[in-house]
Amino acid sequence: MKISLRAGELIYINGAVLRMDRKVSVELVNDVMFLLEGQVMQAADATTALRQLYFMVQMMLMNPTDTGDASALYLQHHAAICAVSENRELLDGLTAVDELVGANRYYEALKRIRALFPVEQAILTGATTDFPIQAA
Repeated sequence: MKISLRAGELIYINGAVLRMDRKVSVELVNDVMFLLEGQVMQAADATTALRQLYFMVQMMLMNPTDTGDASALYLQHHAAICAVSENRELLDGLTAVDELVGANRYYEALKRIRALFPVEQAILTGATTDFPIQAA
């Protein structure tokens, strides 16, 4: 996988934080966990149930050698969301997220959670969700 980064941009790879001093393209030739700076959610932005779930999975991706605490929080939070949700689209998405997290595929889980943000927003505002889920 080839990734292009701008000068000063951060990338998180297998728990390491790298800052580029110039525009660069990086080719990841093996299976690594990475997260681009623009995909990183700050704790203050985790203001809804799904955003909090995103933040927990993000912590597992950013610190893959110590996922215990974040994993325990994730399991509790995921179960709580599933217990109170009646929206089939959201529940199906959360099932897919759980499978991805269980397989340590955190990046894909984050993409799936981001795709559920509009569904959650529609639920919170009382709107209907007549749109397909698309990966973010």
